[in-house]
Amino acid sequence: MPELPDVVLYIEHLTARVVGQPLERVRLGTPFLVRSVDPPLGEAEGRRVVGLRRLGKRIVFELEGELFLVFHLMIAGRFQWRPPRARVPGKVGLAAFEFPPGTLVLTEASSKKRASLHVVRGAAGLAAHDAGGLEVLDADLSAFRAALTRESHTLKRALTDPRLLSGIGNAYADEILHRARLSPVRLTRQLGEDEVAGLHRATRETLREWTDRLRREAGDRFPERVTAFREGMAVHGRYRQPCPDCGAPVQRIVYAENETNYCARCQTGGVLLADRSLSRLLKSDWPRSLEELEGASRSSGTRP
Repeated sequence: MPELPDVVLYIEHLTARVVGQPLERVRLGTPFLVRSVDPPLGEAEGRRVVGLRRLGKRIVFELEGELFLVFHLMIAGRFQWRPPRARVPGKVGLAAFEFPPGTLVLTEASSKKRASLHVVRGAAGLAAHDAGGLEVLDADLSAFRAALTRESHTLKRALTDPRLLSGIGNAYADEILHRARLSPVRLTRQLGEDEVAGLHRATRETLREWTDRLRREAGDRFPERVTAFREGMAVHGRYRQPCPDCGAPVQRIVYAENETNYCARCQTGGVLLADRSLSRLLKSDWPRSLEELEGASRSSGTRP
């Protein structure tokens, strides 16, 4: 799912291309993209784009007359910038938005069509799509502490809860926790003052550094390669690969369609966090520590 750095990059490139331009025409590849009824999508045609903004992980187009297009790309939704009157691609194409300089194409490479577009009128309508999470890059330590500890959750859940913190998803939460040297299953209200300060710093540094890195990689080109798995990440998507800081194999916890990646040596004091499916399968054979895992791997001749 595109997270804060990816969404910021989309907004910067779209701002340069469409602000001040009229949305001439919308062509839908599927009617299921639009999740609102009133006002109708047709009202957006002919209106100029006044600005773009981020609302958590959502991308908002502000049109003349306080009309807003609110896009949530979910896991597999992606934008592409194409020449004027470009077609909606078959199978993965959701919609095409035509502007004088070019066409913004929305695709979703998944059989589960989850990406959505809401057409809303006025500030009150837009506010209904704001989950209320804190914008960490604009927040001081006190505000961060209050948001983080408002409810008792694991750190991974708290970082990715849009009601608490804005714009952070599965990938960057893993990277933030690795930088902060904190276990993903520590509870928010168990952290000491120094740990909260370290997490606040790690969150800001991680999001800023990756935003700057993606800017450099894209240059003037519209960002086409938006992915949760990027070269240079420390732990996310790097199961069994060496931690860049200590060399221990990156571990994971798998749940539903997501997984948490972490370094046991850097983040959990060498303790392996139980993965439900593997723990259930291996039972008493489940290794409790990195040392046990390495010992079992040496005995079997496999990688840890």
